[in-house]
Amino acid sequence: MKIIEALKSLKDLQRKASDIRDKIGTYCADMDIETPIYGTVEAQTKQLAEWLQSHHDIVKEIETLRVRIQRTNLQTMVSISFDGKNHIQKPIAAWIHRRKDLSKMEMTAWFGLTNRRLEPRALRKDPRDPNSECERIIQVRKYYDQKERDTMVELYTSESSKIDGALEMVNAVTDLCE
Repeated sequence: MKIIEALKSLKDLQRKASDIRDKIGTYCADMDIETPIYGTVEAQTKQLAEWLQSHHDIVKEIETLRVRIQRTNLQTMVSISFDGKNHIQKPIAAWIHRRKDLSKMEMTAWFGLTNRRLEPRALRKDPRDPNSECERIIQVRKYYDQKERDTMVELYTSESSKIDGALEMVNAVTDLCE
């Protein structure tokens, strides 16, 4: 079974479990003057027991698939290039974490490098008198390279879409670990 098949199977199993829980909640009790939906009290009790067992079996299958997916994600290495030259190799699990929030954290740090809206201004001999002569112009000093900042913001902004593309391909061809 491929990763993508397992992921789709998980969704279907979760839907089935939800349907069974709904039935259990609906048919678990009634008033003693009503006729049981499944004919007799014994038949209704048996049906509920079957649903509970079926639900239990589905939950076990979901657990097994999730663990197999996690094992596969930890063991399967994926190489992604962000600049077209250098390839970074990490397990699928690491790429998932990058995609989830880590690349955004990196982008936010680089995005925080600004001039803080500071602008050059004149330093006057007498700060209380706007007509006093200018002693010198005070310049804004940055402690970072603007070009590098812009490059890194773009890199981390596009990282999630590159990871998505790479993982879509890997999920389609990678077999689940046992």
